[in-house]
Amino acid sequence: MAETTENSPSTPSPSAPRPSGPRPSGPRPSGPRPGGPRDSRPGGDRKKRFQVRKKVCRFCVDKAPFIDYKDLKTLKFFITERGKILPRRISGNCARHQREVTVAIQRGRNIALLPFSGERSS
Repeated sequence: MAETTENSPSTPSPSAPRPSGPRPSGPRPSGPRPGGPRDSRPGGDRKKRFQVRKKVCRFCVDKAPFIDYKDLKTLKFFITERGKILPRRISGNCARHQREVTVAIQRGRNIALLPFSGERSS
Protein backbone atom coordinates (compact mmCIF):
# COMPACT_ATOMS: atom_id res chain seq x y z
CA MET A 1 0.00 0.00 0.00
CA ALA A 2 1.24 3.43 -0.90
CA GLU A 3 1.02 6.15 1.69
CA THR A 4 -0.96 9.20 0.57
CA THR A 5 -0.72 12.59 2.16
CA GLU A 6 -3.78 14.78 2.21
CA ASN A 7 -3.44 18.51 2.53
CA SER A 8 -6.09 19.86 4.84
CA PRO A 9 -7.41 23.38 4.18
CA SER A 10 -5.93 24.64 7.46
CA THR A 11 -2.34 23.86 6.44
CA PRO A 12 -0.81 25.91 3.64
CA SER A 13 0.08 24.11 0.49
CA PRO A 14 3.86 23.75 0.04
CA SER A 15 3.48 24.41 -3.69
CA ALA A 16 1.74 27.79 -3.21
CA PRO A 17 4.00 30.56 -4.50
CA ARG A 18 5.09 33.09 -1.92
CA PRO A 19 6.25 36.53 -2.96
CA SER A 20 9.98 36.64 -2.72
CA GLY A 21 12.22 39.60 -2.15
CA PRO A 22 11.77 42.76 -0.11
CA ARG A 23 8.56 44.71 -0.05
CA PRO A 24 8.40 47.86 -2.17
CA SER A 25 9.52 50.84 -0.12
CA GLY A 26 8.18 53.76 -2.13
CA PRO A 27 5.13 55.95 -1.70
CA ARG A 28 1.82 54.22 -1.95
CA PRO A 29 -0.03 54.59 -5.21
CA SER A 30 -2.70 57.27 -5.12
CA GLY A 31 -6.24 56.92 -6.35
CA PRO A 32 -9.09 54.60 -5.49
CA ARG A 33 -8.45 51.14 -4.15
CA PRO A 34 -8.94 48.13 -6.38
CA GLY A 35 -12.35 47.42 -4.82
CA GLY A 36 -13.64 50.82 -5.89
CA PRO A 37 -15.20 53.57 -3.80
CA ARG A 38 -18.20 52.79 -1.65
CA ASP A 39 -20.42 55.27 -3.44
CA SER A 40 -20.11 53.39 -6.73
CA ARG A 41 -22.50 50.73 -5.43
CA PRO A 42 -26.07 50.99 -6.68
CA GLY A 43 -28.05 53.15 -4.30
CA GLY A 44 -24.94 54.40 -2.51
CA ASP A 45 -26.07 58.02 -2.46
CA ARG A 46 -29.49 57.27 -0.99
CA LYS A 47 -28.17 56.37 2.45
CA LYS A 48 -27.43 59.42 4.52
CA ARG A 49 -25.24 58.97 7.57
CA PHE A 50 -26.58 60.77 10.60
CA GLN A 51 -24.38 62.89 12.81
CA VAL A 52 -24.04 61.43 16.30
CA ARG A 53 -24.31 64.18 18.89
CA LYS A 54 -22.13 63.96 21.95
CA LYS A 55 -24.27 63.54 25.04
CA VAL A 56 -23.76 66.23 27.61
CA CYS A 57 -24.13 65.91 31.35
CA ARG A 58 -27.39 67.58 32.36
CA PHE A 59 -26.02 68.38 35.81
CA CYS A 60 -22.96 70.16 34.39
CA VAL A 61 -25.15 72.16 32.00
CA ASP A 62 -27.58 73.20 34.78
CA LYS A 63 -24.69 73.89 37.19
CA ALA A 64 -26.47 71.83 39.86
CA PRO A 65 -24.68 72.16 43.21
CA PHE A 66 -25.60 68.61 44.31
CA ILE A 67 -27.91 65.74 43.43
CA ASP A 68 -30.64 65.23 46.02
CA TYR A 69 -31.75 61.69 46.84
CA LYS A 70 -35.25 63.01 47.65
CA ASP A 71 -35.72 64.41 44.13
CA LEU A 72 -37.54 61.41 42.65
CA LYS A 73 -38.53 63.19 39.46
CA THR A 74 -34.87 63.59 38.47
CA LEU A 75 -33.68 60.20 39.73
CA LYS A 76 -36.38 58.21 37.89
CA PHE A 77 -34.85 59.41 34.63
CA PHE A 78 -31.71 57.39 35.44
CA ILE A 79 -33.49 54.12 36.31
CA THR A 80 -34.84 51.54 33.85
CA GLU A 81 -38.28 49.94 34.10
CA ARG A 82 -36.70 47.00 35.87
CA GLY A 83 -35.03 49.19 38.48
CA LYS A 84 -31.49 49.14 37.14
CA ILE A 85 -29.30 52.24 37.09
CA LEU A 86 -28.56 53.47 33.57
CA PRO A 87 -24.86 53.41 32.64
CA ARG A 88 -22.92 56.54 31.81
CA ARG A 89 -22.70 55.85 28.10
CA ILE A 90 -26.49 55.86 27.86
CA SER A 91 -27.40 58.58 30.34
CA GLY A 92 -24.69 60.96 29.12
CA ASN A 93 -23.53 61.97 32.59
CA CYS A 94 -19.95 62.83 33.35
CA ALA A 95 -18.09 60.45 35.68
CA ARG A 96 -18.42 62.68 38.72
CA HIS A 97 -22.16 63.18 38.39
CA GLN A 98 -22.77 59.54 37.50
CA ARG A 99 -21.20 58.56 40.83
CA GLU A 100 -23.40 61.10 42.61
CA VAL A 101 -26.52 59.81 40.84
CA THR A 102 -25.65 56.24 41.83
CA VAL A 103 -25.21 57.20 45.49
CA ALA A 104 -28.47 59.18 45.44
CA ILE A 105 -30.38 56.24 43.92
CA GLN A 106 -28.94 53.85 46.49
CA ARG A 107 -29.93 56.21 49.32
CA GLY A 108 -33.42 56.57 47.86
CA ARG A 109 -33.73 52.79 47.72
CA ASN A 110 -32.61 52.37 51.33
CA ILE A 111 -35.32 54.65 52.67
CA ALA A 112 -37.95 53.13 50.33
CA LEU A 113 -38.40 56.10 48.00
CA LEU A 114 -37.19 54.09 44.98
CA PRO A 115 -37.67 50.39 44.25
CA PHE A 116 -34.79 47.93 44.33
CA SER A 117 -36.37 46.11 41.38
CA GLY A 118 -39.03 46.84 38.80
CA GLU A 119 -42.72 46.56 39.47
CA ARG A 120 -44.10 43.04 39.40
CA SER A 121 -47.11 42.27 37.26
CA SER A 122 -48.89 39.15 38.52
